[in-house]
Amino acid sequence: MSPRRNRPKGSDSSSHSAEDERPGRYGGWESAEDWRGEQWSVRHVAGASAQGKTYRCPGCEQLIPDGVPHVVAWPEHSGVDERRHWHKACWNAKDRRTTRVQRSRNAPRF
Repeated sequence: MSPRRNRPKGSDSSSHSAEDERPGRYGGWESAEDWRGEQWSVRHVAGASAQGKTYRCPGCEQLIPDGVPHVVAWPEHSGVDERRHWHKACWNAKDRRTTRVQRSRNAPRF
């Protein structure tokens, strides 16, 4: 038995088609959401498509390792520089979170 082909026959890697620019290219789907009075573009990224980089989630300040499914969100009126990578749970809980106060290790918690 021969191995499975990942590309259709006749497709070479140097040619780019309109199919390469579709929203599902990164293994997920793209939608628009209203948050904080702004329209946000939200792209769901599958774990298999999230290879090679580690990101810091702005919701929990923890790292998102490569290979973990997550959400990429940015305001629609801004460019790609404003994209942020969120854990899916952090993005869903963004309205329930308070601002995180940065404290030193010895600071009291009251």
